Amino acid sequence: MSAERTRHRICSVDELEPGERILKTVSDREIGVFNVDGKFHAVANYCVHAGGPICEGRLSGMVTAEAGEWEWDWAREGEILACPWHGWEFDIDSGEFLADDQYRLITYETEIEDGTLYVVLGGA
Repeated sequence: MSAERTRHRICSVDELEPGERILKTVSDREIGVFNVDGKFHAVANYCVHAGGPICEGRLSGMVTAEAGEWEWDWAREGEILACPWHGWEFDIDSGEFLADDQYRLITYETEIEDGTLYVVLGGA
């Protein structure tokens, strides 16, 4: 049995510029909505590690390297969300904890209609 799908208005798309975030309370849940280069991501403002306000954390990228190579690169700018309490880092799109895929943030679907940004709760 799936929960009923409901859309909740967050703001006008024009109000949330690339690189910005907004925190909103939606159905008693605090949700952070992020604009990463024009793609919107919604995350529950609750870190699965210790309950910290994850959506108030740093949004940046990550260092990458090829096995056996000494050259490092910076990648995924704006896609990695770090908790301000203990620094746990998560993929903003999937919610996956980078160090161990058994931990994951709660993420929500976003929709845009007529220039308005919505977060979708419930569904399959």
